[in-house]
Amino acid sequence: MTEPIKPPISGLHHFAFTVRDLEASIAWYQRVFQATVVDGDLPHYGREWTGYAKLVIEPLTGLAIGLHYHEGNQGEEFNEVRTGLDHISLLVEGRAGLEAWADWLDSLGVARSGIQRRTRPFAHSTIVFRDIDCIQLEVVAIDA
Repeated sequence: MTEPIKPPISGLHHFAFTVRDLEASIAWYQRVFQATVVDGDLPHYGREWTGYAKLVIEPLTGLAIGLHYHEGNQGEEFNEVRTGLDHISLLVEGRAGLEAWADWLDSLGVARSGIQRRTRPFAHSTIVFRDIDCIQLEVVAIDA
C-alpha cells in the first residue's frame, strides 16, 4: 500500500476573528483594508444559536476576513498569550511594500511598530499593528 500524499493548498481564503463590537470592527477593517462588506449574515456552523458573522473582502487580493459576533462574548480585549490565535501575517512585496503600509497606517492614525528587520530563522522584515480588539496583525516582506 502506498503512503497517502498530502493534498495541495492553493492559497488562503479567509481568516476570522471574534470581535467585541461588530459594527465598530467592520468600520475599522473597511477603513484599514478598504474592504467591502458582503451582504447577509454568516451562521456559526453547528453553533448557529451562538451568534453570526459578517464577511469583509479586501479588494486587491480577494482575501476574506470574517468578523464574528458571539452571544457569550464578555467584551474582554484579545490576548495572544492565551490558547488560540497569536497573530495574522500578510505578505507584501519587498521594502517598498512595507514602506507603503507604514505610510498607509500613519495616514489612518493606526499605531504601528517601525519596520523591524530579522535574519533568523530567515531574512524578513515586518510591521506590527493591532485592530480595535487588540488582535495583532502584521505585514511581512521576505528578505527585505
